[in-house]
Amino acid sequence: MKKLRDYEIGIAKLANKKHSYEFEMDDSFFSLFEQEIILGGKLLAKVELDKTESLLTLHFDIKGTVRLTCDRSLEEFDQPVDIEETLLIKFGEENAELDDDLWQITPETQTLNVAQHLYDYIGLSLPMKKLHPRFVEELDEDDERDILIYSSRKAGDGEGDENDDDDDDVDPRWDALKNLN
Repeated sequence: MKKLRDYEIGIAKLANKKHSYEFEMDDSFFSLFEQEIILGGKLLAKVELDKTESLLTLHFDIKGTVRLTCDRSLEEFDQPVDIEETLLIKFGEENAELDDDLWQITPETQTLNVAQHLYDYIGLSLPMKKLHPRFVEELDEDDERDILIYSSRKAGDGEGDENDDDDDDVDPRWDALKNLN
């Protein structure tokens, strides 16, 4: 069984250059987090860490599939995942999240655990509505029909009709106002 320690990068003794890491994520990875959205999966994360004196730049490339439950049929299905993200970590006086993709750590920090970042990137890449692929195909077919359900325009009104000189539909009170100058 994997542990969170399997996703740590020792940054204290790294030289100022690029370093590459690979992390495999499977069902045991997702069991480390208290959640019910992702049932499992098989993914490979390639992390490239570029260390300088004042900044760590982490490039995440995550590919694979996660197992989800369909919102419509409650069937399990595999959702493909292909993610590329960048995280900047600068050195400062305290540990803090400054922005979504900018963190601050103290210079004394020995290791950096990327498990939570990996999980968050995977979770954020999932669609809001989790549909089995056969239902997604049905939605695509519905989009092709382009059925108009409601329109606030009158029949015959169109965007190009604004400059037409059809005075039949104009209220006579507006005609009187047109003559005011």
